[in-house]
Amino acid sequence: MDPVAAPSARGGQGCPGSGTADPVLSGYDNQWLGAVLPGAAAALGHRLPDLPAVPLPAARRVCVVLVDGLGSRQLAESSRAAPFLAAAPTLELTAGCPTTTATSMASFGTGQSPGRHGIAGYSVLNPATDTVVNQLRWDFDEPPRQWQALPTVFELLADPALAGLDRTALRSAAIGNPEFAGSGLTEAAHRGTEFFGHKRLAPRVDLAVSLLKDPDGPRLVYLYWGAVDAAGHRHGWRSSDWRRALQRTDAELHRLARSLPAGCLLLVTADHGMVDAAAHDRVDLADRPELRSGVRHVGGEPRLLQVYTEPGAAGAVADRLADLAHERAWVRTREQAIAEGWFGQVSASVQPRIGDVLVAGRGEFTLVDSDTMTPDELGLVGYHGSLTEGEQYVPLVVLPT
Repeated sequence: MDPVAAPSARGGQGCPGSGTADPVLSGYDNQWLGAVLPGAAAALGHRLPDLPAVPLPAARRVCVVLVDGLGSRQLAESSRAAPFLAAAPTLELTAGCPTTTATSMASFGTGQSPGRHGIAGYSVLNPATDTVVNQLRWDFDEPPRQWQALPTVFELLADPALAGLDRTALRSAAIGNPEFAGSGLTEAAHRGTEFFGHKRLAPRVDLAVSLLKDPDGPRLVYLYWGAVDAAGHRHGWRSSDWRRALQRTDAELHRLARSLPAGCLLLVTADHGMVDAAAHDRVDLADRPELRSGVRHVGGEPRLLQVYTEPGAAGAVADRLADLAHERAWVRTREQAIAEGWFGQVSASVQPRIGDVLVAGRGEFTLVDSDTMTPDELGLVGYHGSLTEGEQYVPLVVLPT
C-alpha cells in the first residue's frame, strides 16, 4: 500500500478524561500497544523486521493478557481493587486512534498503525458501497482478509517466510469469548493462531497455564478478558460494579502469575481506557437539523465521531462543529488529522474510510446521532474513543516467572 502521510510525535498532557490543550497522540513506536506482540516475539528469539517492539527480557514462553477497557489511569486510581496489578512493574503505552476495541485489536494483532491496517474506528465508511459498517460486529459482507490484508503477527510467526525470514515456525494460541471464533474481527486482526473459547475467566487461566506447561505446546499464548470494559460501559468506571469486575480479574491474574512455569514471561495490557461521559454534556445531531447540512453519513462513536460529508462540504461542516463544541472537543478535517499523525502512516486505500470531519471529545463531551445509534449505545455511562489521557494510555505489566 502507498503511504500518504507519516506519523508525528506524541503530544498533549492533562488529567484522566479531561480536556487538554492538544490531543494525546501515539507515536506508533515501541511505546505503543501494537509493539506488544512483536516484543513478545523478540523475547522468544523471533524478532520481526519492520515492526516496532517493546523491549522485553528473553523468555522460553510468553503469556499476553489483554484486559479490555483497563486504562493505566483507571488502574492507578483503583489500586485497592487491583493489588496484584497495581504493585507489578508496569510500563505505559499509547493505544492509538481511535481508542476503541476494533481498532486496538487490529493494531495489537498486526503491529501496524490504524492508517495501515484500515480498521480505523468502531464504524467507518465502506467506500465500495457508500455505507457505514460496524467493524466490531462485522455487519458487512467484505471478506476480513481483503478488508485487512496485512499479515498478523501470529501469521508471521506461524509462517516466517511471509516476513522474508528463514527460520522455524513458532506456535501460538488465543483464548477468548467462544463467539469470537471465526468472527470477522478475529479473522481480520488475529488470524494465524489456534483459538480456544471459554465463557469464564478461570477456565481461560487454567487453559493458558496448561498450554504453557506442555513441552510440546505453544510458546506464545494470548488471553482476552472483557468483563472490566463491559462493567465500565454499563455502570461507569468509577462505580462499585466496575471495581468488583476489576477485583475479580486481578485475583485471577494473580493466580495465573503464580501458576505459570519458570522461564515464562507474563504481560498484561489493555486496548484503551475509559471516560464516564455525563449525558448532560451531550449534543444529539438528530435534534440539531442545522448541523446536518452537507453531512452524508455519520460513523465512529460518541467520543470520536467520524462525519462523512458531501463533496466540498468538509470545511464548512468542520467549522460548524468546532463552533458548537468550542473547547469541549478537538475538531479536525481528515487531512488535518492525518497530517498531525492521529492514525499513524495512512495508506491510500484506507484514507477514504476515515471521516471527512473528526470530533474527538474532551472532558465528558459526547456527540451522538440518535437517528443512527442504538438505544444501548446511547444509554451507556462509560465511553472511549477519544484522545485524552484517560482513554489513550494503557498499562503494560511485565512479570518474568
